[in-house]
Amino acid sequence: MKKSLGLLCLPLLLTMSGCVNLGLGGGKDDPSIIYYVMEDAGRTVAPSPSPSSLSLLIADTNAGAFYDNDNMAFSDQPGTRGYYLYARWTERPGKRFADLMIGRLEREKIFASVAQSGSSARGDLLLTTEILDFYHDAAKQPGVVKMELRAELVDLNAHTLLARMTFTQSVAAPSYDAAGAYKAFNEAVTLTLNEMNDWLKGLAEKR
Repeated sequence: MKKSLGLLCLPLLLTMSGCVNLGLGGGKDDPSIIYYVMEDAGRTVAPSPSPSSLSLLIADTNAGAFYDNDNMAFSDQPGTRGYYLYARWTERPGKRFADLMIGRLEREKIFASVAQSGSSARGDLLLTTEILDFYHDAAKQPGVVKMELRAELVDLNAHTLLARMTFTQSVAAPSYDAAGAYKAFNEAVTLTLNEMNDWLKGLAEKR
């Protein structure tokens, strides 16, 4: 199931800047690996004027073994996944996504406080998330990035599950390569954070 995109070039431009050669790397003409930073583009929204009085703890985002590493994933046919040969994430998607969640929630001030689970901070609610899918569907040019994330909100005082939601995105890549996929990955992440914060805000207003 696992493949390294760039081994055969497919014959696509799904390496960093086209197929420099068809080998495994190591020659002087081989392209260098480029490390991409997952980013949240944010949105223009005023911080909540009256945040919830509840404190929120955020657990690191879980991911399946295939996504729990620094490889950038793709699929060139249904039911398969592979890795870009010359493109990597600077951090594992799960860890990076959790950091972006904290930053976004702090800026939008939905809760009285936001902290990482496992720190010394105490919280009323716990948000857990899991990346179910996160890849460039490259079966057709230029392809789309697909992201699916499941979120659960737990009441730590009552030890009950308050809500569960799955967020799905499909974002067209502007070009048929890793650089284009990267832009679509970031947009998918941003849209997911938008929708998740709106969902959390609605839940907080009911508490």
